Amino acid sequence: MSIDWDRVADDLDAFGCAVLPSLLDADQCAAYAAGYGDDAQFRSRVVMERHGFGRGEYRYYAYPLPPGLADLRTALYPPLARIANRWQAALGLEERYPDAHAGYLARCHAAGQLRPTPLLLQYGPGDYNCLHQDLYGDFVFPLQVAVLLSRPGVDFSGGEFVLTEQRPRMQSRVEAVPLGQGDAVVFPVHTRPVNGTRGIYRVNMRHGVSRVRSGQRHTLGIIFHDAC
Repeated sequence: MSIDWDRVADDLDAFGCAVLPSLLDADQCAAYAAGYGDDAQFRSRVVMERHGFGRGEYRYYAYPLPPGLADLRTALYPPLARIANRWQAALGLEERYPDAHAGYLARCHAAGQLRPTPLLLQYGPGDYNCLHQDLYGDFVFPLQVAVLLSRPGVDFSGGEFVLTEQRPRMQSRVEAVPLGQGDAVVFPVHTRPVNGTRGIYRVNMRHGVSRVRSGQRHTLGIIFHDAC
């Protein structure tokens, strides 16, 4: 996995998100998307409209995760933990994240957060995902990753990934992130530090997906904390 983590860290600091180009190849993307109907891989299914989350649906993977997904989650965690620990220090927070993902999962599981959170999302025409945060318990790893599995302009149209940044005493800032098939975006789960004129302050982040105009869009979501 060849990723310029210095560039990722710089983009996260500057914009609140960073793109990992071609994290998955076309065959890997197609395999994940095709697995949506395989009940054995998943622990639950959520129809967004029933809960006011938007339109579309998603499924949470069950443990054990598919080997490729488990390996990807394990490999992405350490460099993201280094960024997360730097953010913690900048915000004056004491908690630090272990170097290895297994160490962080042990904390989650000890606190009763036992259910895996990687998920597969499926959108059709007219579907969208409301702005939200993926918080599942007291332990929240501050960064997550979403991988676009479908081909924009071919498999679907519309369906842009969007972030909002709520700044104190200011209007919210919006970031739209263009992605190609296999590209991933790294972004904050909840908050991030921003360096302002009076020093570092915390901003609140939410993410979502705009309306899909046509076709079908699949996304792989990689969240590093487990759920209650």
